[in-house]
Amino acid sequence: MKKLSKLMLYSLVLVLAFSQILPGISLKKANAEEKNQVEDLVIYENVPEAEAAVKDGTIQLKALHVYSEGHFMLASENLKWESANKNVATVDEDGNVEFTGQNGRTFITVTDGTFEDRIALDYKVKPSSKEEGEKGKPASEAAVIKQDGQRYDLIGKAISKMTLEEKTGQLLMPDFRTWEGKNVTEMLPEIEQLVEKYHLGGVILFRENVVTTEQTARLVSDYQAAAEKFGLLLTIDQEGGIVTRLQSGTDMPGNMALGATRSPEIAYNVGNAIGEELASLGINMNFAPVMDVNNNPDNPVIGVRSFGEDPQLVADMGVAYTKGLQASGVAATAKHFPGHGDTAVDSHLGLPEVPHDKERLKEVELYPFQKGMEAGIDAIMTAHVTFPKIDGTKAISQKTGEEIAIPATLSYKVLTELMREEMGYEGVITTDAMNMKAIADHFGPVDAAIRAVKAGTDIVLMPVGLEEVATGLLEAVKNGEITEERVEASVRRILTLKVKRGVVKEETPVSVEDKIANAVKIVGSAEHKQIEKEAAEKSITLVKNDADLPLNLDSSEKIVVVGNTFISSLGEAIKKRHENTTVISSSTYKLTEEELELIKNASAVVVGTYTYNVSGRTPSSAQMAMVNQIIELADAPVVGVGIRNPYDIMAYPEIDAYLTQYGFRPASFEAAAGAMFGEFAPTGKLPITIPDYNGGILYEFGQGLTY
Repeated sequence: MKKLSKLMLYSLVLVLAFSQILPGISLKKANAEEKNQVEDLVIYENVPEAEAAVKDGTIQLKALHVYSEGHFMLASENLKWESANKNVATVDEDGNVEFTGQNGRTFITVTDGTFEDRIALDYKVKPSSKEEGEKGKPASEAAVIKQDGQRYDLIGKAISKMTLEEKTGQLLMPDFRTWEGKNVTEMLPEIEQLVEKYHLGGVILFRENVVTTEQTARLVSDYQAAAEKFGLLLTIDQEGGIVTRLQSGTDMPGNMALGATRSPEIAYNVGNAIGEELASLGINMNFAPVMDVNNNPDNPVIGVRSFGEDPQLVADMGVAYTKGLQASGVAATAKHFPGHGDTAVDSHLGLPEVPHDKERLKEVELYPFQKGMEAGIDAIMTAHVTFPKIDGTKAISQKTGEEIAIPATLSYKVLTELMREEMGYEGVITTDAMNMKAIADHFGPVDAAIRAVKAGTDIVLMPVGLEEVATGLLEAVKNGEITEERVEASVRRILTLKVKRGVVKEETPVSVEDKIANAVKIVGSAEHKQIEKEAAEKSITLVKNDADLPLNLDSSEKIVVVGNTFISSLGEAIKKRHENTTVISSSTYKLTEEELELIKNASAVVVGTYTYNVSGRTPSSAQMAMVNQIIELADAPVVGVGIRNPYDIMAYPEIDAYLTQYGFRPASFEAAAGAMFGEFAPTGKLPITIPDYNGGILYEFGQGLTY
């Protein structure tokens, strides 16, 4: 009996003890759920920062669940949508609204059974459509009337609930090109942890990361899954032309080629097609277009990445490209503010200077950026370039110990006083890559990041040492070097951009298989290839024609194509049109007796030159010496093709004919060969002036011959 009593006593103690633990467990679970409960359901289009446009008589409405922790997510399950006036517009179970064409107002309501929201939709006569005495039925238009109230300040609510770590994390955008020496083409647990640990606001992708359409869509999807509360800005430099990252996308001609077309419509179409391909892959921000005015022929880093040397041309083409890109739902970024065009130093390698005063900058360098701002560009990237007439502030270089001027990226006068206050820009500011030598050589990684944020940047791009910079930035806020208000202003701009571009996490994400299936249809589509072809053909500029182009040879006559870099691409394009073609590829630019003989006996000689710096295009360089040797030797007409830089003819002005194609992507070679053989008449106009070596002008801005 005693034994039984003891046993019962032990059992009672165990039961009591366990009963104390159980509530603890369920309390923990309850706390976690309570912490992250749904507090409201709002229609996405009611949020002030969300875009709400009716297109072709329809609009897709979406709903957001707002959580007690402050963040919000797209909701799609168990929702009920209703239209109060079906005579004006109907709505289906997924929030797709269709206007009937009848004038009036309806309210569209959504509920999840607990919370409810509504939005007003009008269909009424356009104020401008019925002039006095005009006959016929006046035209009507649809309008979305957002609801007002504190309830819709989701961004303010989110910021008020964010931790300091979450706020500073939104400002960081690292790259993960490689991991332990291998290209990152799939999500790694280590990267997933870093995204979560530092609450990253975004990640930039490079060519190493984006190999195939399927793989890219999967990687991007995994990045978004790794983000805890807020969607990531997934960015890339898909400019077109020489800066093209997608390995499976359409290789659109670059900016100078677009500038040569003089067609804002083509620029819009190119921007839009690039945007559609990025959006289908889940990439929501593009670091394009370049809005630098390339008024320095010696510029080693901008060159053909610019639309040209004329501020108006750059502005017109840049704004059209931006509108096309943003119409696809992808954020555009004008770069490199306040202008990297008039430099002779590459900021990847050194610290360039632009010596002009503000009046001259406003007329030239700043003009396209101002027009971009007025057109509503989402973001602007800063230049690692010094502008001593705007900001003469000095710093001590960590590399040399000397006093150096502060680059624009770290300048309060440039970013806050000039861009924000004077030019009135309210969008997102991002630095250029912080690992470029213009910054990395002279400033420590943490010091550079702190200076950039204090100057007014919102995104610190590619910080050197993520952990060190994340910790350093956080410390700077904690110790008051950067105010929390300053960080919150950046977070508000970043979250505003995310809401505007639909970068919001989903409670029920679309399956990656569906994303891939959609991307496969869009990336490299026939429609985009047609846009690429048209842009390339309209860009080809016939600068000189003493060779009686187009070529009209019979099959027995031989063409010899000579060059080195990309010469096989040009040779193949010509061979398609004239089988009797021999390609001489010379890496030394020293031609053998046999090759010289071929050139001498040819009926036409095509020379392709490729340069990317000043020394490459001097007449004394090996490549240009070879071209001049060919001109001297050949009896047949010699046609020069500037594969990348239009300035190449400076080194061989005696050539018989000269075309420039502004880039080395396949469509440009096809277009150059097509123009040569008269498949179409070239219509491109030089977007830059080609100087000579005597301080004069060889060919004027706007030069362009046709047949």
